[in-house]
Amino acid sequence: MIKVICTSVARLPAQLAEGERAFTYFKSAKRDGVGTIAKSWHGSLKRKGFRPSPAAWDFVQFCLAVCATDLCAMRSTSADGWTRTIELSVGLHEPLRWNPWKEQLEQLLKVLTGDYWTLIFTDAGVPPPLGRFTTKDQDCVSLLSGGLDSLIGGLDLVAQGRHPLFVSQLAHEDSERQRHYATLLGGADAHYQWSHGISFKGPREPSTRGRSLAFYAFAVLAASRLRAARPTIYIPENGFICVNPPLVPGRVSSLSTRTTHPLFISKLQQVLDGLGIAVQLDLPYRFRTKGQMMNECLDQPRLQALASDTTSCGRFRTYNRTHCGRCVPCMIRRAAFGAWTSGADATRYVFPNLVGSDKSSGPDDPMAVALAVLTARDRGIDRFLGASLAFAPITERPQYRSVLTNGIDELEALLTGDRLL
Repeated sequence: MIKVICTSVARLPAQLAEGERAFTYFKSAKRDGVGTIAKSWHGSLKRKGFRPSPAAWDFVQFCLAVCATDLCAMRSTSADGWTRTIELSVGLHEPLRWNPWKEQLEQLLKVLTGDYWTLIFTDAGVPPPLGRFTTKDQDCVSLLSGGLDSLIGGLDLVAQGRHPLFVSQLAHEDSERQRHYATLLGGADAHYQWSHGISFKGPREPSTRGRSLAFYAFAVLAASRLRAARPTIYIPENGFICVNPPLVPGRVSSLSTRTTHPLFISKLQQVLDGLGIAVQLDLPYRFRTKGQMMNECLDQPRLQALASDTTSCGRFRTYNRTHCGRCVPCMIRRAAFGAWTSGADATRYVFPNLVGSDKSSGPDDPMAVALAVLTARDRGIDRFLGASLAFAPITERPQYRSVLTNGIDELEALLTGDRLL
């Protein structure tokens, strides 16, 4: 079992058990083998006028603790090379509020990361920052990654007369792009851009299934600045990626990311409600493909100007900040541009055609997509989907089935155009 403690510096145990890992919130313990989470961030938030409720602040501490654990716990050391068994001791400001939600949170993390979690809530957290609070003028929060879906989400909200507060997770490749989009859409004072700031010595687990929790933590923190009693947090992601059906039988469970899966979002909403954190999570495009999002975008001129500049690639860093063109996100992107009737794809791809891209390194994603398309074509969409829609209420299954059918159709058009089929 992997054991991790996340605590304030003052409550850090004098000695750690054999094999135990520890992280301190917002301040370095200056001790060998002890990592740090978001150093100096607490003071920065106070200076900027943040005064979140204890419940919202503890949600931030919880999410950052999970992110730190996810990064330091190597999957390669587990029996099957993937599934970890983790005991996480989370220091909180008000831990008693969290105890009734222990099992639900453990299940939520299992959905997200595919691991077995045991959570222990302690009072070793840091109190919330008590800044000189003033509300901001925006009326909702929207996640802004620098990707195409989040750009469309922002464009649509502004076109509808909304005033979103954009929240980004710092990414070396996309930080400037995030700032540019946020300023363009909401002005210079409509954007928070934060990093989890997790530092420690030793190897880092690359799968980072838990990293998205930091994004949700940042969104909840940003929402605490708004005037609305229950602000909406918009998560702009197309429905095909939300559900992320396994393309081939081997890509199941946490091998396919669950970051924006409707089941995960609904479980997260239940926890937030139970903890008394008054925000509403919204997946506005869960019944739309990426191609449909592009065609239905309410600001086509701006989309035409910016779409090719956005980032979608799962291996953007691997190829020196260039889209590879052959990973699943790139193929969905290219397929969406192919379905878009109002513009053309000016993105530069390392592999502009899937034929011949098999000589590159990395998983054979084009073959997985081809097998998925052929399964849906030859044996029907329901055979391809299998149990992928078991999570959905009966009334919503036809809409999820439709978005996944349309998504496969967009991908089939891409593969046919590249003469891979």
